This record gives sequence, structure tokens and C-alpha cells, in this order.
Amino acid sequence: MENTFHYPPELFSLLIETLPRLCKTKKDLLLFFQGAGVSPSLLSTYEALLKTNSGAFKKPIVARELLTKLNENGDRSLRERREILKRVTEFQDFSVCWENDRAAARGYVAQVRELVHVKDSFTRMQIERDDERRKRFAEQTAHFNAEKDRKAKIETVKAELYTLFGEQNAKKCGKALEGVINSLFAANGILVREAFTVKGACSDGIIEQIDGLVELDGHLYLVEFKWWNKPLGTADVSPHLVRVYNRGGQARGIFISYSEFTTPAINTCRDALAGGVVIILCNLKEIVDLFENEGDIKKWLKDKVTAAVVDRNPFYLPQ
Repeated sequence: MENTFHYPPELFSLLIETLPRLCKTKKDLLLFFQGAGVSPSLLSTYEALLKTNSGAFKKPIVARELLTKLNENGDRSLRERREILKRVTEFQDFSVCWENDRAAARGYVAQVRELVHVKDSFTRMQIERDDERRKRFAEQTAHFNAEKDRKAKIETVKAELYTLFGEQNAKKCGKALEGVINSLFAANGILVREAFTVKGACSDGIIEQIDGLVELDGHLYLVEFKWWNKPLGTADVSPHLVRVYNRGGQARGIFISYSEFTTPAINTCRDALAGGVVIILCNLKEIVDLFENEGDIKKWLKDKVTAAVVDRNPFYLPQ
């Protein structure tokens, strides 16, 4: 019973009956306690009694008094109490007992073993339950801290985004928007690769500028950001369609714009869907609304992708 800090009453009573029968002589009883590590200070009184008045030395009484003192010592005598139990449960040679005590000694040792086994099983189950509770608490704490951290990051991104609306330089806003939206995706558990360039095979230099790359449900999406003051037309969205098309179906596209999309631009993207180019159009106002309503970014994106693939609607506005 690894976690038993005191002998419970039923075990205490069994030990009082068992020890005097296992120890043939009074001296053997003291040697049993001594071998279990009981301190000489606890045994000295009984050693003196055995020498001066052996008749007054009663094994059941001495066993009870010593076990009581060990119990009262609490944690200080935990090792000794464990050792006593170990010695009793492992006792095998009943030939050393008085002949009249052997049968009773076997019975009491068997009862102690059974009780210890039951207590051990209970303790193990209790430990397992405690471990499970600690595990659940740790998981809940980790989830709470992760969510708290995520919300803090989103608040930071939100503040950065709102700051852009006061900036007059559209080109500067467009560049800053890349970092803001990429940070927003990352804070929501969407894998992100920051802006990068693609160079030609020979000496062609940079042939593509990609504003961002995200992964959603196993699909890669090339991301394009625009902060223009005029609605985007077909000529403005077509370069991004070409980038996606040139990936041979290995990538999809996301287009995020500060301004609106013209009807021809939307129709061009719809026609591209018919040709196997999956692209979704997003207005920055949608993201602002998500911030204001504490919406789910992943769900928002998935709803838009579903509408593009299933309904051939590249500019779906989730309700």
C-alpha cells in the first residue's frame, strides 16, 4: 500500500493478531520490529522490560503499543510501517512459529495479504483517477492558455489592420496588409508562408511575386492582396488567375481586396472555375466584420471555398 500513511483499523487489528503468532519468542518480536527499521528509542522500553520483568512482557500488548506509536508518528515512520507489511505479506516459513499458532498464523497472513491487495488495487485506481484528473486539468489549462494567446494575437492583428485605414499611401497599405492577413491566418492555426518570389530557370530573374501561401484542408492557396481605391476589374484579377493556372491544379487562389470587385472580374473568376482553377474572392470588409463579430476565420474560408467549388460562386458572402 504505497500511499497508505497510516494503518487503517482493520489492518491494524490484523497485525496485532498476526505478529505475536509469527514471532515465536518475545525476543523474536522485538527483533522483528528492529529488522523492520524501528528506532532503538521506541524499542528500548520493551527491551528493558524483557530483561527486568519478562512476565509482564505480553506479545499482543507490546505489538499493539509499538504499532500504535508507529501509526502516531505519521510520515516519520512511513518506511517502517511499509517494511512491517512487506515482511508479513512475504512470510513463508511457518515452521518457526509455535505449533499451536501455525494454522492461525497462516490464516492471518492470508487475510493481511488479501487486505493489502485490495487496498493496493484501490490505491492504484485512485492514483489512476488522480492522474486522469491532472491530465484533464493540464489539457484544459493548455487549451485555455492557447486560446488566450490566440485571442491576444488576433487583437494585435485587429489593431494593426484598423491602423491601416488611417494611412493615405495605398501602396504602403497594400504591403502592410500582407503581413496583417498572414498574421491573422497564422493566429487561427492556418499554415502560412510569407511573401516570396519565384525566379526563372535560367537568367530570367524574378518572374513571380507571391504575396502569401496558406494551407487549408490539405490544399495550397496562393494569396494576392490589393489595396486600391477603385474596384478591381478583369485585368486586375487575371494575373493571379494565371499564377494559379500555371500550377496545373496543384494550387488554388485567394484574392483579398480593399476595394470591390467589378461584375466582369467576378465573371472571369467564375469562368476560370469551369476550367478547373479554384479561386475565391474576399473583400477586406468581410474580415473586418469577422473581427467585430468574433467570427471563425477557418469556417469563413471553408464556406467560401465550398461555394466556389460546388456552386461556382467565387465571391460568396457567408451570412
